[in-house]
Amino acid sequence: MLNLKQKKRLLGIARKTIEEYLSTGRKPDFTETDADLIQACGAFVTLHENGELRGCIGNIISQKALYETIIDMAIAAAVADPRFAPVKKEELKNIEIEISVLSPLKKISDISEFRLGTHGALVRKGLNSGLFLPQVATETGWNKEEFLSNLCAHKAGLAKDAWKDKSCEIHVFTADVFSEKQSK
Repeated sequence: MLNLKQKKRLLGIARKTIEEYLSTGRKPDFTETDADLIQACGAFVTLHENGELRGCIGNIISQKALYETIIDMAIAAAVADPRFAPVKKEELKNIEIEISVLSPLKKISDISEFRLGTHGALVRKGLNSGLFLPQVATETGWNKEEFLSNLCAHKAGLAKDAWKDKSCEIHVFTADVFSEKQSK
């Protein structure tokens, strides 16, 4: 999806945003003219500290330019992920930033359309929903059934086998995933 220069730009924006926000409580101002970076697009920002998850927040479908979504999600991943205490300034040197730029969602009618390790998934039933990025499958080693069961039970608050129910919607997407570690 994005070239190396664009990926480095987004990673730089995310890093500078977190640094500025933790120092001043304000978002930095960026101006972007690259057509791919000003296109509205969903994205997630994931933070790892010494290899461990430290925060991950995203927007599945954004009304904002991609670079603006990255700014918002970088701040949210650093200070608003309810699973973690806010990142402190002194932690930043140990934080690696990963960005996942999402393709549009595609509703599937059969799980044979879901490709483990290639697709992320969003499950939705009633008011409950949950999402796993594509890399969750490779990071956990889960098979397709384990992936969907954990998604339902631990992210969507549904029964672990809710994905088998025809009233449960499953949407898939791909992601262009890149990190500071890869771009060095």
